Amino acid sequence: MMRIVCLERDSIKATFRPPRIEHEWVDLAITPQAEVVTQLAGAQVAVVNKLRLGAGEIAALPDLRMVAISATGTDNVDLAACKARGIVVSNVRGYAVNTVPEHAILLMLALRRRLLDYVADVRAGKWTTSATFCLFDHPVGDLHGATLGVVGRGGLGTGVARLAEAFGMRVLFAEHKGAATVREGYTAFETVVREADVISLHCPLNDATRGLFGAAEFAAMKRSAILVNTSRGGLADEQALADALRAGEIAGAAFDVLSKEPPREGNPLLAPDIPNLIVTPHMAWASAEAMQALADQVVDNIEAFAAGNPRNRVA
Repeated sequence: MMRIVCLERDSIKATFRPPRIEHEWVDLAITPQAEVVTQLAGAQVAVVNKLRLGAGEIAALPDLRMVAISATGTDNVDLAACKARGIVVSNVRGYAVNTVPEHAILLMLALRRRLLDYVADVRAGKWTTSATFCLFDHPVGDLHGATLGVVGRGGLGTGVARLAEAFGMRVLFAEHKGAATVREGYTAFETVVREADVISLHCPLNDATRGLFGAAEFAAMKRSAILVNTSRGGLADEQALADALRAGEIAGAAFDVLSKEPPREGNPLLAPDIPNLIVTPHMAWASAEAMQALADQVVDNIEAFAAGNPRNRVA
């Protein structure tokens, strides 16, 4: 019988159907990082979302045979350690191809149209005392005719591009930062940074992309440009971004992700004095439809592993 332990059940508001194999499924609502090894003792399959499974944890779990990641990102699992042990690691893919692009476009619209500023003005009573029929306190820009730079050309990046084109945006896909050559259909990273009115991040977090956007990139962007990140918080230098927004180097930013989540120890992007910044609590992926598709894929991955034909393998 296969013992399956889901370490972060409360992070997925969907139903896991019972796998069609002999199994024991253990749900743990929330697991502290320090208890990962204890809770996975004797388990053949670990279902994880954001908890870290590093080389130390892997070494302490001799029965572990599969890691089923209930997300697309794999930066929380030591893939090399798993591969060395012959542990199969599978992720989920394509479940958020509608919900994340919709959220990214929502953030772009909110920033370009200064939505939160105008809502705050109305609530503060400014409209009721206005001498004219409307307020013009914050400059508004359209998406139509603007240039969108997309960093990452997977399902989410292409999904954002598809919606952006429907709004009439010009879309540029960024080549890898520092690449010696530019592939067909891509634009040099530095050119995208300089020309884009909106930049949207949709790439994985790894050694090559950590800190992808920092002080140099913010200084090179248009002062009217905005940065949207619905991917991973570590892609941007958060202090540099806060400084750039305060200094007016760029016009705005919207992040659904932070470098540490939840941000219990504080974060530069949570300061109350940063202008034209929107932070949402890592929920771009979390439509009911997307979460159910994710849960279904997790079980599909476990069943495929049990049948000897692993799918969606990353290690």
